[in-house]
Amino acid sequence: MRLTHPTGDEAIDLDGIDLVDPVLHAEGDPHAVWHTLRAQDPVHWQQLRPDLGFWSATAYDDVARVLRDHTAFTSEHGTLLNLLGRKDPAGGRQLPATDPPRHTRMRSPIQRVLNGRAVEGHRRVIRDEVRRLFATVVDGEPFDFAELTGQLPMAVIGTLMGLDRDDWAHLTFVTTQAVAPDDPEFVRPEGARATLHGAHRELFACLQDAIARRPGGTGDLIDVLSTMDMEGEEPLSAGEIVSNCYSLLLGANVTTPHVPNAALVELTATGTYADWAGRPELLSGGIEEALRWSSPTSHFIRYATHDVRLGKVTVRAGEAVAAWIGSANRDASVFPDPYTFDVRRDAKRHLAFGVGPHFCLGHALVTVTLEEFFQELFAQFEDFAPAGEPAHLHSNFIAGIKYLPLVARRRP
Repeated sequence: MRLTHPTGDEAIDLDGIDLVDPVLHAEGDPHAVWHTLRAQDPVHWQQLRPDLGFWSATAYDDVARVLRDHTAFTSEHGTLLNLLGRKDPAGGRQLPATDPPRHTRMRSPIQRVLNGRAVEGHRRVIRDEVRRLFATVVDGEPFDFAELTGQLPMAVIGTLMGLDRDDWAHLTFVTTQAVAPDDPEFVRPEGARATLHGAHRELFACLQDAIARRPGGTGDLIDVLSTMDMEGEEPLSAGEIVSNCYSLLLGANVTTPHVPNAALVELTATGTYADWAGRPELLSGGIEEALRWSSPTSHFIRYATHDVRLGKVTVRAGEAVAAWIGSANRDASVFPDPYTFDVRRDAKRHLAFGVGPHFCLGHALVTVTLEEFFQELFAQFEDFAPAGEPAHLHSNFIAGIKYLPLVARRRP
């Protein structure tokens, strides 16, 4: 089972660490590994084969620098471990894989649709979707909390993108395949690589079809991507529109649900659900802590544009650095007593949304969604109890829970 409370006494062989292995992230304890690395080797080299390896940045300051400094660490050569050794076809075409200044020109029009004021106008829609999901929970009977939360982000981003409701369930499944191709539940008979490629093909085909059969002038996110002014550049091509739709969809579907999932695991284990539920003034701060605690996106990759000093090592030009967000958010130098889930903590410095030019484009949407979710959760349910063991995704990219059996007790 994946643990979150390393003691510091674990005997870990640094030469034997394999942070690529999805089994470590699902069934082992990556937090124990990161804990050891922060203490002993905060910028650690892992050799994958004779011609391929990467650095792991695990301390808060190093992770923040790698993510923030696009002049020293580019995102255009690939942003995920599963692309190591291969060119990223999305480089320079998709927001997460594009550096400023083009990134800024692409981001600004979308940001206007997803800023705090714009998102506030969607709060009622989000609340209605949350209530629709909670209406399916039967008092006193076991249910899968993770299955419920897994439906939430698609209901929100699908609405904002103008995607047909009939497609939501399939798009949710395929996006999960794309981030967890090694997971026994999602892997295809041909193997993980084929699963990843197949999921990408399905997602792109679904999005191309959705774009082709929808009217223009709707003002939704797809319309914004299709008509955005690139300040002297050619408009986004059809492929770039689809690629960025995929990025928005992926960002929503594979991160948002895992924040309440991770929080409920801890709240039920420690018996602290009622404490948070009974203190509405702690809602916002508690959500920031839940983001720190869950850190749904485990890592992003950057490549050194030139020889650069990071911590006590020199990263050579062209070498890859994995910025481990889950590790940075447990750095005791920034978050005292980091292995305690404390809704009274000031956790605003967490890196769950990233930092720098690639700070999460949908952070306002995620925040409002989580506010509505937890408000309704606390209003409708008095408590939850475990009904089985949670199961984690086999993924080195998403720190996700795919099964979370609970029993709910509704308020009178």
